[in-house]
Amino acid sequence: MALTDQMILSLNSPTFYNNRELSWLAFNERVLEEALDDRNPLLERLKFLAIFSSNLDEFFMVRVAGLKDQVKAGFSKRENKAGLTPKEQLKAIANKNHELVELQCETFTDVIIPMLKDEGIEFLQMNELNEEQFIRLEEYFDENIFPVLTPMAIDAYRPFPMLANKSLNLAVVLEDENEDEFSEYRLKTALVQVPSVIDRFVPLKNSNCKLQFILLEDVISYFIYKLFRGYKVVSTSIFRITRNADLTIHEEGARDLLKEIEKELKKRKWGAAVRLEIQAGCFDENILRYLLEELEIHEKDVYEMKAPLDLTFLFSFYKELATVKEQLVYETLIPQPPQDIPSDEDIFDILSEKDIFLHHPYESFEPVVDFVSDAADDRDVLAIKQTLYRVSGGSPIIEALKRAAENGKQVTVLVELKARFDEENNVQWAKELEKAGCHVIYGMTYLKTHSKITLVVRRKNNRIERFVHLGTGNYNDQTAKLYTDMGLLTSKRKFGIDATNFFNYLSGYTEKPHFHHLSVAPFDIRTDYLSLIDAEIMFHKKYGNGRIIAKMNSLTDKVIIMKLYEASNAGVKIDLIVRGICCLRPKVKNVSENINVRSIVGRFLEHSRIYYFHHNGEEKIFLSSADMMTRNMEKRVEILFPIYDGEIKRRLNHILDLQLNDNTKARAQDEDGVYHYVTVQNGEQEVDSQLILFNEAYKVLEDEE
Repeated sequence: MALTDQMILSLNSPTFYNNRELSWLAFNERVLEEALDDRNPLLERLKFLAIFSSNLDEFFMVRVAGLKDQVKAGFSKRENKAGLTPKEQLKAIANKNHELVELQCETFTDVIIPMLKDEGIEFLQMNELNEEQFIRLEEYFDENIFPVLTPMAIDAYRPFPMLANKSLNLAVVLEDENEDEFSEYRLKTALVQVPSVIDRFVPLKNSNCKLQFILLEDVISYFIYKLFRGYKVVSTSIFRITRNADLTIHEEGARDLLKEIEKELKKRKWGAAVRLEIQAGCFDENILRYLLEELEIHEKDVYEMKAPLDLTFLFSFYKELATVKEQLVYETLIPQPPQDIPSDEDIFDILSEKDIFLHHPYESFEPVVDFVSDAADDRDVLAIKQTLYRVSGGSPIIEALKRAAENGKQVTVLVELKARFDEENNVQWAKELEKAGCHVIYGMTYLKTHSKITLVVRRKNNRIERFVHLGTGNYNDQTAKLYTDMGLLTSKRKFGIDATNFFNYLSGYTEKPHFHHLSVAPFDIRTDYLSLIDAEIMFHKKYGNGRIIAKMNSLTDKVIIMKLYEASNAGVKIDLIVRGICCLRPKVKNVSENINVRSIVGRFLEHSRIYYFHHNGEEKIFLSSADMMTRNMEKRVEILFPIYDGEIKRRLNHILDLQLNDNTKARAQDEDGVYHYVTVQNGEQEVDSQLILFNEAYKVLEDEE
């Protein structure tokens, strides 16, 4: 039954929705909680601090920057879910974010640093160095750091420089003792950029078997006087600027999208400032006022950090220590051979008999690489077609596609140039593929091609065969070790026809094709979701067994949320596993009482999308590249694909069941939009869904042996 006007009016209330940006901050808070969780090894906790910082950088560069642009343009319309204006969102973001950043700093300085010290790992200050360390460090500064530094004086002839996005800088106030004591020219200001080409942590030699380090900016600050001979250093202040880094691409008027993106990439480092981070305890107030004026930034966008600025350096610090402090990192878990692929069997022969399901990182991504690589070398293969959104450096997939073209096969690759923060890499890949003889296309105007699909066309015994890979994640062999994703390999005829039509639609001029199995955004996926939910409502009214489970990264689409509210009011039981943003609020009386929302943040980034509908026992299960987000429904080319094989359905049900019973890394959202850890109840066993799935993958291998 469709929603009545009265129901729509009721379900439109902002109190039933979480704001998108604040919900994202709640997700990043869950990441920060992992740094506080003493069940995680110490260096892994350190890495979660780095992830929190990296996430926040991107949030400011894109989301906060976008809101600031709206305010600047005088846009004051309320967003259509939680009902906040851009100004109200920025205020709420600042309030919450200051709280989170303070917690991050306390976690690093008061929790992690003392624990590292207990393990023989220390960050020292200059006044803590012994004489030998000081002498060696000064030599290191003179020989390795000093030649790289560039002092930038600020005066009438040398105005405030354009400082690069995310760069770490020192503002130095100098006194010219040759000037009159009361002269306005007596005090000078200069800037020094901390070079990103030198490691942030400098190792110190010691005789007591400890691992001791000092931060690069502390070394430069101490010896900064060497850059300004003849002047007295009055103060040194450490700061970092975050800029608007979203690209403005004029697609319709662009004759060559690749060149347009290359042009825009050059501007990314110099966008408007959106955040200023300063080092607490040593910052000159006059410099702060000067920076606020020069950067045209508001005081609420200033973050005073008690911890070092830019904790993303902890990624490389983690790598440095992981090999020598193995007890402080996670036990290595090696992806296992997929259970659907018997060893030493040709993948094309297997696919002629059955579908293959892949679950990464529990199962190796290697079969996907082999699928493309084997096709490149198979003399019977005529064509390979593939979409690429984000790929690794030195990608074996790229190498296989280039080799296929050189082997005379018809190779078509859609490289999505607009994949945010991967634009530069993708421009380079596009050029390499074209040079190798591949036909490279860049997608569709105003749409990002986010779908994950590969088609291999082969002629065997004078018959055309088509093999298709569909996935929830990117063709990236590196992130496949860190993200949970799923893939389906099939040779079913109508899947092959759908894949052919899909690629022809992307590469040529043709009206939207009819698909037998695939549902494609921006046209059909939302409509199909709504139809599936409506069917579940109907089945529940008739049989009382309505059930929906949806696992995704984010849920923001209001049309779908309202339909889920309608299903909840009809009595359908709904479980949502949403890692990140969730604008839906569960457990609200007369709105979402039958909806549960949980988020799993653990060792691996939950990235797979699974959609389950009970359908009175017929169990319709779909995998997808798309989240239930408005951008996925309207602004991206996405694919939703069904699972028909009974054994694969059984495995997916088992995975969902584990995640719904996770009481180790899961948090549940309450009716106020706040998340709380799901705790082990009396008599319950601990359920860590990610670890269990890895152990099961190992067990399958042992059973086969």
